[in-house]
Amino acid sequence: MCIAVPSKVLKIEGKVAETELGGVIRRVSIEMVPEVKVGDYVMIHAGLAISIVDKEEAEMERELWEELMEVLNDAADRND
Repeated sequence: MCIAVPSKVLKIEGKVAETELGGVIRRVSIEMVPEVKVGDYVMIHAGLAISIVDKEEAEMERELWEELMEVLNDAADRND
């Protein structure tokens, strides 16, 4: 299974982009998406930007991740 998360590109230096997701800044390779620009949203998997997505899709993906984390946290709390 491949799980990718959406992140916003903040800065580009050569073949590496600085991205942000939920306040976490991470540097990722952009070799697979050389046309990416600052301000774009990319799907990241294993340290690689694998595709460019529009803002609406990125926001929808973020909302789904937040919902998933809430469910997992609730389940963990019930098991304590």
